[in-house]
Amino acid sequence: MIKSMTGFGRGEFSDGSRTALAEMKSVNHRYCEISVKIPRKYAFAEERLKAVARETVHRGKVEINIIVDNVAGDDSRIKLNLSAAKQYYANLKELQESLELQGDIDLALLAGMPDVMRQLPDVEEEESLLKTLETALRAAAGQFDEMRRTEGGKLAEDILHRAGLLAGYTEEIETFAPDIIRGYAEKLRERIKDLLGGTAEIPEERIAVEAALFADKANITEEIVRLRSHLSQLESILSEKEKANGKKLDFLVQELNREANTIGSKANDIRVTGFVLEMKSEVEKIREQIQNIE
Repeated sequence: MIKSMTGFGRGEFSDGSRTALAEMKSVNHRYCEISVKIPRKYAFAEERLKAVARETVHRGKVEINIIVDNVAGDDSRIKLNLSAAKQYYANLKELQESLELQGDIDLALLAGMPDVMRQLPDVEEEESLLKTLETALRAAAGQFDEMRRTEGGKLAEDILHRAGLLAGYTEEIETFAPDIIRGYAEKLRERIKDLLGGTAEIPEERIAVEAALFADKANITEEIVRLRSHLSQLESILSEKEKANGKKLDFLVQELNREANTIGSKANDIRVTGFVLEMKSEVEKIREQIQNIE
């Protein structure tokens, strides 16, 4: 099943004590990169949420945003870091004495120092909170994945259409292949006639040898066979019910481009060159579409 790397989903879940809202969105990326934006006091849930996301995502840059609304009160507690407060006080006192400053070091100043008062999640509520967050995220992931499947279907349809065009160009080129050899022999015969000015007999045996050598160099049978094989693999992957691999598709596109280039350089025929240019154009369009596939 083809999936796009871009998508968006939103999910919400309430357990009676709190309501969690999860949003999940992604853009193209070479690897799987997941980031979670969540209130600091719930940071302990980040890895669990990433694990949930990895059940759905295998490639792409994914951003998860979590909002928690505590309906039945707060699910955290404030803890005093007395050791930090004492160190702050001692350092402030030393600073005051060193600079001969006046004034008191009051409670409000110490309480406002970093990490003196820390907001921590209620340990007893931690597992319940994790389940709530995971449920909301799974709901978001469901929407997110459905959107990616829909977009992936459109990508597959477009790629298959272009693969059909490539197959047609391949047939046209194969039709012209025998004419290329005959055309070369005729051009060679005409060139010799011009050089000799019609005063000598044209060496047909020599022309046959040269034409045979050219035919060997210009033989594109292998390239045609490989092109058809790559197109068959491309269609097979796009038609699979299992998840398609964007990296494998990208490799096939590189091979299609390579075979088209080889045919163009070997055939040395204006008609074939025209079809090769059309092929390269379609291959590039397929490459662009595949960059969006997971």
